[in-house]
Amino acid sequence: MAKIKVTQIKSVIDRSERQKRTMQALGLRRINHSVEVEATPSIIGMVRKINHLVAVESI
Repeated sequence: MAKIKVTQIKSVIDRSERQKRTMQALGLRRINHSVEVEATPSIIGMVRKINHLVAVESI
């Protein structure tokens, strides 16, 4: 599968617990932190739920 690079661009302060846990599940810890993950359907769904907090690039 293809890989995507997900970068946190906004804070999770004052966000719902579900959004905070989604960020943790992706491995994002702080602003400007990036992770490379496989573009599976479950990961794509997680990114869509928090698309206002992250930037996504295909690799």
